Amino acid sequence: MPAPVPSLRFEREAWNAGAEWVAGVDEVGVGPLAGPVAAAVVALPRGRRLAWYREVRDSKVLSEPARERLAARIRASVPWAIGWASVEEIDRIGTLPARRLCMLRAFEQLAVRPGAIISDALDLPLPNVRPVIDGDALSVAVAAASILAKVARDAVMVELCARYPGYGFCRNKGYPTPEHRERLAARGPSPVHRRSYAPVAQFALPW
Repeated sequence: MPAPVPSLRFEREAWNAGAEWVAGVDEVGVGPLAGPVAAAVVALPRGRRLAWYREVRDSKVLSEPARERLAARIRASVPWAIGWASVEEIDRIGTLPARRLCMLRAFEQLAVRPGAIISDALDLPLPNVRPVIDGDALSVAVAAASILAKVARDAVMVELCARYPGYGFCRNKGYPTPEHRERLAARGPSPVHRRSYAPVAQFALPW
């Protein structure tokens, strides 16, 4: 079954209601055993249609080269920002609060104030937020945000791969692949593993 094609349905409704900027927000990195959670926000203006609107998809269904190519075009053409929640924050406050935290940090960095926000399923303590289930597959703005968040987090995991070799972060990006689980069992967790996650906690030996 082909992946859904994101549309401007939700954005258009917000523009028609008076919003000048409609922002989509999405986060990545909830499932990994290591590394931060990242969120991106992308703001689309009323009255403009960019060619990449037709090309964006949920980042999970795009190849890495396609994500990189689209991310460059998105960053060059509309306001955007990235927010982070660290491993320490994930362990301290939990996954759901960390998801909201990195989203709110992204909005703090955004250069424009959106009149409406489309979120990938998560409610936020901000004005005019519309949570949309599978928003990254249905909304152009949220799909664009999912791409930027994925590209940004993958880049960080490549950096962590060099800093903490032996876990395969360059390949698995912190996700619980069989290789990652084997390395974790053999070496114990690194400083960037989420020790509040059960698969990590069972191997929590001194670094």
